[in-house]
Amino acid sequence: MRLKGKKIVLLAENVYQELELWVPYYRLKEEGADVTIVGTGSSQTYTSKHGYPVEVHKEAGQIDMSDYDGVVIPGGYAPDLMRRYPEMVKIVREAYHQGKMVAAICHAGWMLVSAGILKGKRVTGVSAIRDDLVNAGATYVDAEMVRDGNLITSRKPDDLPAFCREMVNVLSK
Repeated sequence: MRLKGKKIVLLAENVYQELELWVPYYRLKEEGADVTIVGTGSSQTYTSKHGYPVEVHKEAGQIDMSDYDGVVIPGGYAPDLMRRYPEMVKIVREAYHQGKMVAAICHAGWMLVSAGILKGKRVTGVSAIRDDLVNAGATYVDAEMVRDGNLITSRKPDDLPAFCREMVNVLSK
């Protein structure tokens, strides 16, 4: 229960990658964190790439990041939809600028690009968005997990053990 008392935002939208949402959700809860699933506001329930539903607890406009310790952004194609909502992008930008943990896996790097927080950072992500990350000013590293300050990134579901381990390490300090 190393994360008892910690509050985390986990972002959701349609076509999210199942493992990249549910594995961090349950791993953080297992350590005692209070995890709030937050949607764009376009729906109360979103479906994954394979149709698995997730019901949100709050909408992005209801979130004040000063009340939370970090944000987790799952991949799939959901980040391309998320970044179209200014309130979702604001969550990521505010978490980053407040020194809170920002964890992004797979295509979630698109949210980091839209938040404008990648200049000079070392990151990873699915290789399909490598050019987007580099064009946003980041140095792309092909590794299972890259941490640069309060920013944690990973490439794909196979990287979830390293991704979750680093989230727990960062949040437990």
